[in-house]
Amino acid sequence: MRVALCQISSTDRPEENLATAETAVAEAAASGAELVVLPEAAMVHFGADLAGAAQPLDGPWATGLRGIAARHGVTVLAGMFAPAGDGRVRNLLLATGDGVDAAYQKIHVFDAFGHRESDSVAPGSEPVVIEVGGVRVGLAVCYDVRFPELFRRLALAGAQVIAVCASWGAGPGKREQWDLLTRARALDSTSWVLACGQADPGPVEGTAPRGIGHSAVIGPDGTRRAGLDGAPGLLVADIDVAEAAAVREAVPVLRNARL
Repeated sequence: MRVALCQISSTDRPEENLATAETAVAEAAASGAELVVLPEAAMVHFGADLAGAAQPLDGPWATGLRGIAARHGVTVLAGMFAPAGDGRVRNLLLATGDGVDAAYQKIHVFDAFGHRESDSVAPGSEPVVIEVGGVRVGLAVCYDVRFPELFRRLALAGAQVIAVCASWGAGPGKREQWDLLTRARALDSTSWVLACGQADPGPVEGTAPRGIGHSAVIGPDGTRRAGLDGAPGLLVADIDVAEAAAVREAVPVLRNARL
């Protein structure tokens, strides 16, 4: 299965970000990718007016992304925001294309390092697994990566690949934590992990997490197979889904778990 991780840097204008998504998806599709992954907050970056930008799943941004996926014949994952109905928004990962139409609502909201995402973002509750070309793909968003239970549950639901879409906060040790956590979750779940983050925007005002880049493809044995630095870029990789089964047979942590 060929996958592409599109490391972009979102602006505060959804229509501009949709055009950026189209360019990235077109390049990924031209490379032969079946699954194209964009980061969390691909619709509009954190620190912008999320409530003002939020749109329903049948609104113009989601509809536009569906059109992009259809035009290029791929399945696309991309982060967006939708109204929650209580003044907050839902942080969603929209999955669309090739018969897929699903949305995962981020379960673990980022109330850490002095940031309170729960003030503006309502948490979800249900894990989501989709199917792309016969491959089961689990969905996760940013802070979710600190919770191994979710990754094990996705694997037990049949996921061989788990996409983690993020807008990772910068700070001392944060890049090292991103690397460690994505590799650990691959080991916990014995799954391929596609860790796609927002590119590093450089110096910005405020404390909102805007991204550090360093998107990576992690094998089910926890090894980093390919990756990017902090700049915008496209990472294309071929993954052998059968390797997840082989690792699960050699190190059957899912089967051996007792708690």
